[in-house]
Amino acid sequence: MDHSGHGMNMDLPPFTLGRGLQFTADPFFLIGCVLAIGLYGYAVVRLRRRGDSWPVGRIVFFVVGVLSIALVMCTKLNDYGMVMFSVHMVQHMVISMLSPILLLLGAPVTLALRALPVAGRDRTGPRELLLMLLHSRYMRIITHPVFTIPLFIASLYALYFTPLFDFLMGSKTGHIAMMVHFLAVGLVFFWPIMGVDPGPHRPGYVMRMLELFAGMPFHAFFGIALMMATSPMVETYKNPPASLGIDALSDQNWAGGIAWAFSEIPSVLVLIALVFQWYRSEQRTAKRSDRAADRDGDQELQAYNAYLASLQARGQ
Repeated sequence: MDHSGHGMNMDLPPFTLGRGLQFTADPFFLIGCVLAIGLYGYAVVRLRRRGDSWPVGRIVFFVVGVLSIALVMCTKLNDYGMVMFSVHMVQHMVISMLSPILLLLGAPVTLALRALPVAGRDRTGPRELLLMLLHSRYMRIITHPVFTIPLFIASLYALYFTPLFDFLMGSKTGHIAMMVHFLAVGLVFFWPIMGVDPGPHRPGYVMRMLELFAGMPFHAFFGIALMMATSPMVETYKNPPASLGIDALSDQNWAGGIAWAFSEIPSVLVLIALVFQWYRSEQRTAKRSDRAADRDGDQELQAYNAYLASLQARGQ
C-alpha cells in the first residue's frame, strides 16, 4: 500500500496526546470546515441585519461541531490514524457520533431557510430548491429508520470486517471518502432523532428514543468483538511501524474499548437534548392552551363542569 505523505510510510514517533494534536491541515477538511463556519456566520449576520434573532447556543453548538471535525482531521491524529487502529477509532467515533449531534443542535437547515431570500413568483431559488429536497422522496427514504439504522450498523461491520476498509485506506482519496461517509451516516441517523431541523421523518419523542437505542447495542457489540479478538482483524493495522513501539493486538483492543465506550456518550447527549426539547414542547402546548382559555373564557372547562353537573343530576 502506498500511503506516502499520509502517515503510513512516515516514521512517526510513539504516540502522545501532544504529538497527536499538532496542527497538520488536511486541505479537504480544512477548506470544508472554514466554509461551514463562514456560511453559517454569514447567515446569522443576515438575520441580525434584518432584525431577527438567532440563539447563541445554536451558534456555539455548530462551531464546536465543526471544530471537532477539524480536531481529528486537521491534526497529527489524522497521520497517526493511518497506522494506529486506536487513533483511527477515535477519529471514526468523533466524526460519526459526536460531530453530527453538535452540528444538528446548531440547526443549520432552519438557519438556511430563514436566511435565504424567497424567490419571486414562479421562480426557483436556493431556498425553494432546499425545500424541494427536504420534501423529496429521496430524503424521506434516507432519513427513515428502516434505512438509517441498517446503514449505521453496516458502516461498522461491513466496513471493518471486509476487505473494503483496506481498499479505502490504500489511498488518500479513499480515506477522505470514508471519513465523509462516517459524517454523512451520523447526520442522517441523528437528524430525525434530534428533531431540531425540519425533515420528512419526524417521529414522536418516545419513538426517537427507541430509534436511538436500536442502533447503540450493535455499536457496543462491535467494540466488544474487537476487544475479545485473539488476533488482529484488520489487515491495515497488522504491522504497525516499529517506530511507534506498539503491539497490533493491544492497539486493536484499545480501538474496541474506544468504540464500546463511545456508544454511551452520544446516547447521553441525545437523551438530554430530547428531554429538554420535550419539556419545551410541553411548555409551549400549555401556553397555547392558556391563551385559548383566555380568549374563549375557558369554555372547555365550563363545558366539562356542566357535563359533571348533568351526571350528578341524573344520579339523583
